[in-house]
Amino acid sequence: MTRIDRRALFASGAAAALLAATGKSLADTPKAGGALRLAVPRDDSLELVARGAVFDTLTEIAPDGTLRGELATGWHTDAEARVWRFDLRKGVTFHDGAPLEAADVVAVLSEVGQAEALAADSVRLELAEANPGVPFLLADNRFVITRGGQGVTPLNKANGTGCYRVERADDDRHFLGRKVSGHYKDGSAGWAETIEIIVIPDARVRAEALRDGYVDVAALPAGGGLKNQRGLRYFPSESDMALAVAPHVGMPRQIATGRALDDGRIAERWWLA
Repeated sequence: MTRIDRRALFASGAAAALLAATGKSLADTPKAGGALRLAVPRDDSLELVARGAVFDTLTEIAPDGTLRGELATGWHTDAEARVWRFDLRKGVTFHDGAPLEAADVVAVLSEVGQAEALAADSVRLELAEANPGVPFLLADNRFVITRGGQGVTPLNKANGTGCYRVERADDDRHFLGRKVSGHYKDGSAGWAETIEIIVIPDARVRAEALRDGYVDVAALPAGGGLKNQRGLRYFPSESDMALAVAPHVGMPRQIATGRALDDGRIAERWWLA
């Protein structure tokens, strides 16, 4: 073994020891690249995760439950929490190349109250009744921002500002998204090169696909015969399983219970370790 080899071995060993001492593992560090594949039942799971991949909202709820901006960089309200102003992120483009405009946001906010553009990067929202929880409400995927108020379906024509553009899609069957180059979230989200969602109605077949390495994550609310399967991880727990996850998949350290599909954000938040 050369001196360089010894140094590399020592460095990697020391890093692993340090991470172990701090309660972390190498899998805790997001890693770019690879194809993340999910098997889901025939319900709204495919659309939920695909929306989270293709579209953005004004705000988002982080895995630890805290609120943070997405297409909005800031928001302000009056003393009554009835009139709101949202400052929009600059330099954002849709997948078809069109720039994000205040009018696109107004088209969505009009479902909540009376909305208008104040400037190219600022919108005003007036509610009929006070609501201090509006920033949390707008993190819901019902309020994804589309170009000019376009619909989110069919998936093969979906045009958003999210980390992944549609490469191939068939509603209720299959979705393949590819990472957008130069996205404003680079370095903080959108780790996998591609995200694939496959609808497999039978839970036992989804379990087999995960066990045999054809997918990396499987939605298995009934267990699908995977309990006590060595090497897999379960969310929220093995006794109350909603997702079964291969050991090479990395995910945020905290995901609030009851949100098995991470509010549809799996595509941009999870990675291959």
